[in-house]
This record gives sequence, C-alpha cells and structure tokens, in this order.
Amino acid sequence: MGTVEPQQANGGSLATALPGVQSGRRARRQASWRRISFATDVVTLALALFLDHLTSAAMPVAWTFVFAALVVGMLASKGMYRPPIDLRMLDAIRSIVSAAAIAAALTIALRAVFTDASAVAGETIGPWLLSTAFVLAGRVWLISSERRARRKGEAGQRALIVGAGNVGRLIAKRLLERPEVGLTPIGFLDEEPLHGGEANGLPVLGASWDLDPIVRDNRIDHVIVTFSSAPEEVHLRLLKRCDQLGLATSLVPRLYEKSTEHVTVVPLGGVPLIARHSPNPRSWQFAVKHGLDRAGAALALLVLAPLMGALALGVWATLGRPIFYRAERVGRDGRRFDMLKFRTMLPMTEEELTNLVIDPETGTGGVGNNGVDRRTRLGALMRRTSLDELPQLFNVLTGEMSLVGPRPERTEYVEVYEKKVPRYAERHRVKQGITGWAQVSGLRGTTSLADRAEWDNYYIENWSLWLDFKIMLMTLAAVVRSAEAESSAPAAAHRAKMIRRVRGSQADGSS
Repeated sequence: MGTVEPQQANGGSLATALPGVQSGRRARRQASWRRISFATDVVTLALALFLDHLTSAAMPVAWTFVFAALVVGMLASKGMYRPPIDLRMLDAIRSIVSAAAIAAALTIALRAVFTDASAVAGETIGPWLLSTAFVLAGRVWLISSERRARRKGEAGQRALIVGAGNVGRLIAKRLLERPEVGLTPIGFLDEEPLHGGEANGLPVLGASWDLDPIVRDNRIDHVIVTFSSAPEEVHLRLLKRCDQLGLATSLVPRLYEKSTEHVTVVPLGGVPLIARHSPNPRSWQFAVKHGLDRAGAALALLVLAPLMGALALGVWATLGRPIFYRAERVGRDGRRFDMLKFRTMLPMTEEELTNLVIDPETGTGGVGNNGVDRRTRLGALMRRTSLDELPQLFNVLTGEMSLVGPRPERTEYVEVYEKKVPRYAERHRVKQGITGWAQVSGLRGTTSLADRAEWDNYYIENWSLWLDFKIMLMTLAAVVRSAEAESSAPAAAHRAKMIRRVRGSQADGSS
C-alpha cells in the first residue's frame, strides 16, 4: 500500500466533491435512527403515563413530566439513541429496565426533598411499571423491524474492508453470515492481497490511494480496518481521510484473540493505555457462579421432576435399561467425568462400530451421527427439543458441570482436536456447560470446531453473570422454537398417512 491521496474526478478534487455526499448520506441515516427511536420512546411513554392517569391515583402532572424526562435522559446516557451496528435485543431490554428503575428512584428522591406528599413511592410505582412495559414493547418492535429490514437488504451500511488477508476474509465471512449486523461487505482495499484478487466472492477493489473513487463508485458508508502489509502511517492517513469523507470506521485490534469487553482506558497524553479485565476462572465471581449453578440445578430438578419421570418411563418402555446414557467427557482443567443423558438411540451393531469415522474439522461422524439414524421416535423428539440433556442437571448439582459453559467433548476426540483446532484446549479453563454461547449462536451439529472454539473462548474472556443469564434466555427461546416446530409434525404425518391410504385404496380399486 502507498500513501492516501485524493483523486481527481471530472476535473475537480474529490476532497471537495465527496465529503458533502458521503457525510450527508451518513448523517441522514444516523438522524433517521435517532428520530425514530426517540419518537418511539416518547410516544410509548406518553401512552403509559396517560393510561396511569386514567386508571390510578396518579402523581401530579408536573412530576409526571419530570419522570418522563428522566427516563429519556437515562436512555440517552446508555446510548439508546446512538445508531447501533449490532442490534442486541436482550441488552436493549436490560438498558430500558435499568433506565426506568433509576428514573423512578430519582423521582421519588426529588419528590421527597421538594414536596411533603405522603404517598410518593406509591404514586410512582404505577408510572414506573407501565412506562417500562410500554417502552420495552416499542423498542422490541423497533429492533425487530430494523433486523428484518437489514436481512432483506433494505437497511444497514455498505462496508469496505481494509486488508484482504486471513482476518479481513474472516470479517467478510462473518458479516455475510449475519446480515442483521447491518454491515454489508462490498469488497477489499489492499495493495498486496494475501490470497489474490478475490476473497469470499468479494473483489479487491484497489489500494489505499484508490479510496476516494472506490467510496464514490461503490457508495461506501463504513470502512473496517483489519490487517495488511501496509505500514501503520498509511492506515492512520486512511482513517483521517475517512473522517474527512464522513465515513463511519471500525477497527479490528491486533490481539483480537485475547480482547475483552471488560477494559479500562487510561490516557497517557495522546496514547491510550487499555487495561484488560479478563475474568479469572478461579476468582470469587466464578465461585458465586458455581454456587448459583448448584442452586439453579436443584430448583430445576424439583420443578422438572414430573417431566423427567415421564421421560424416564418412556425410555424404559422403548429401550429398557439403563435409562441414562453415560459418556466420559473432558471438563475443567482436563478432568474426566461421566456426563448423563437420556438414552435416545438403539445400540450400534459391530459393523457400524467398525466403520465409525470421525471428521476432526467438524467433530461429526460420531456414534449418533455416522450415516445411520438409530433414534427411537421418543429419542428423536427429545433430541430436537434438547430434553435428552436434562439429566446433566445432576452433573451440575455434583459440581462436574455448569449450567452455562463450553459444551464438553468426548475424551477420545479431545486429543485430536487440541492438535487440529487453534485454541481448542483453552476451552477447558472453565467448567463445561449444559448450554453455551456457541450453541445459542447456531454452532451445533456439523458446524466448524474452530468456530465453536472461537465462540467458547470469547465467552470465557467476556464472562459475566448477565452473559450467563442472557444465554439461558436464548436457550429457552431456542427450545420453544423447537417445540413449536415439533408440534406441526403430527399434523404433517397425519396428512402423509391419509395420502398413502387414499393412494392405496385407488390402487385396490384399479386392480
């Protein structure tokens, strides 16, 4: 890569021609989100507070306006009116709940100081609860609408990726897989691309000095800087030019494998010192997590006892004893333990065991996935809905597993994976889980082991109780979707049975 220099177009400099166009388009897009999100919050707040005045002993109108202003101010302080790249529904819900709660607490405190009303708390509960519910509903609708628009290509930003090497290709692949992020990769900027002139089906559009015409011709809104052979000063000049053109920019940090969201930025003059606060699996926070795991497992076993009893009877009736399938797995720090599942499949024949083949890239081809479907009808249902995993609550209760963590793997596979898959062994820094970040992100079954290891290590580097809670909510949502899909299966089977019966009767009549 060389230097970044503005190019001439139609006899004039793009330095003056492009900024107005690019910054105007970006400003309109940002202003549109700010206006719509702000209007949505204001309208839903107004409806909630109006309903409270109609149905309860409402607080004075003046204090209602104060409360509404505090809610909007708290939402603004949490960045809720900043145009988002990634639309995180659960994180938005958490921000709204906390903003409304803080606004309610501040309103109570202010009224206690400046008035002598006797029912300050009671008059605030109604507006607080209604406002939380209405604003949540508005934001869920807004985020869902934006996600649908992004998936259809009707919203989002056109992105140019600087660097066509391994990291740039990975970023392009992930963005293409997740259109809801809202960054559509158009091509790469790289003078000496590592893999030639194309990657992931996207072209290398030019070098850094071609930035201006590439931005103009491809209507670029966002520039993502990854790694390339260009020196640092070239990237700095390119970022400066992006600022001049009004382009949004994103950076992939050099040590992204060990990056965490838990950081503190310490300014040392013009140099930021970024202090990492990566969670320590042996800290008191993880001790709290493990205590909550055991308490949650005990409660879940009590609540789910009737369901687990019915499933156990079903397994006994279809497969006999034993009820549980015990498989040796590798857990935290390489310790081995027997993981429990409900049995779902008929035993393998000697021929099937002899022909068993494992793909080390994806982990597929194991006992349950080697070309022969040996599941019983009940077993297929349990596997689709993950009900076969419920006995692992006993593993959590005994401290061998966690409710949330990387999924445990067979001992005979782990040694192979540790040699083949980058950072795979780092997954064993924490207890393995019934569900995990990789699983709720769609990385199950025949997906890449390298991707699963990457997601698992991200979870460990960014762990928090909130992340665990979010993963459990996402797991419940996935189970409900599986159950809904399963509920339509009997009707389809009945239709197929009726069709076969009709065809059979027609055949009998013709004979």
